[in-house]
Amino acid sequence: MKAIVFALMMLPCIIQAQECKVIKETDPYTKETRYSSGVINLQSGNVSVEADSKEIDFFFTVEGKCFNDASNVYIFFEGSKVRTTYRNAGGMNCDGYFHFKFKNNKATTGVLQKLTTQKVTQFIFTDNNKKETIVSLLPDQQEAFTAKATCLVNEAKLLIK
Repeated sequence: MKAIVFALMMLPCIIQAQECKVIKETDPYTKETRYSSGVINLQSGNVSVEADSKEIDFFFTVEGKCFNDASNVYIFFEGSKVRTTYRNAGGMNCDGYFHFKFKNNKATTGVLQKLTTQKVTQFIFTDNNKKETIVSLLPDQQEAFTAKATCLVNEAKLLIK
């Protein structure tokens, strides 16, 4: 009887673990493995989380925006007035591409931990003209972003050499 109760209690963990799917790619030249969350559609943009043995990259596409190395994104979390700020780690472009990156370590940093455990309510991007673009997340987009980011960050630890 105890075994059945234990199995039923573990069922949500097993089901959630099975939902963690990453896209695995291997570079044909370097033979390095890279994981991707796939594209997560947002209201006025897209995001993809990618990882290799060295870094975890949050890659955003915001249509019609130009970003340079002085562009920022402000991230707001549910239930908090505190914001987190990241600078664009990608090059200057007018394709709407914005990156921020973390080092891929065995220990998850505090900020990366916050991105994978707390729901993000909005991203505010400042372009190269200092104009702000607000990308708000709907509840289902918050769930998708948190789930895929958590999944990818956990899987990325397996890539560390």
